[in-house]
Amino acid sequence: MIGKPRKLGKTINEIEEGDALSVTESIEDNQLLLYLGLTNDANPLYIQHDYAQQTVYERPIVPSVMLMGIVTSAISKHLPGPGSHVVNFSVNFVEPVYHYETLTFDFEVIKVDKMKDVITISVEATNAEEDRVLDAVVMVQPPTRVEESEETNE
Repeated sequence: MIGKPRKLGKTINEIEEGDALSVTESIEDNQLLLYLGLTNDANPLYIQHDYAQQTVYERPIVPSVMLMGIVTSAISKHLPGPGSHVVNFSVNFVEPVYHYETLTFDFEVIKVDKMKDVITISVEATNAEEDRVLDAVVMVQPPTRVEESEETNE
């Protein structure tokens, strides 16, 4: 990626209320181990089956922050895309997510505030049984092209 020119995502003028995106992700062991290694999170609930059996979850669950990472990654990659910046994140974890689950994340732009240069995106994630596992509202500053930034400073 270093040295490779990247196209900016959609600017605030290219985004409309109702713009939507759907992303499907499967939670695999390699992702869990990378997360646990990077964060030094040693919570046995996330990886140890014998420990998790003693809890109400009965088996290991996916760390909540990993799910938030899937959301922010989709925003950075797709809507609005490269150059966007999350400025506020409100999330409700409705149900636990277990290892090897496949989740569908549905994103919808619910507000475009050109005065504040921020869009608001609603996110809902469901598992394969179509149970809702996550609701979020994310405020995002879309990318701004250099020319647009210079025009506003004049």
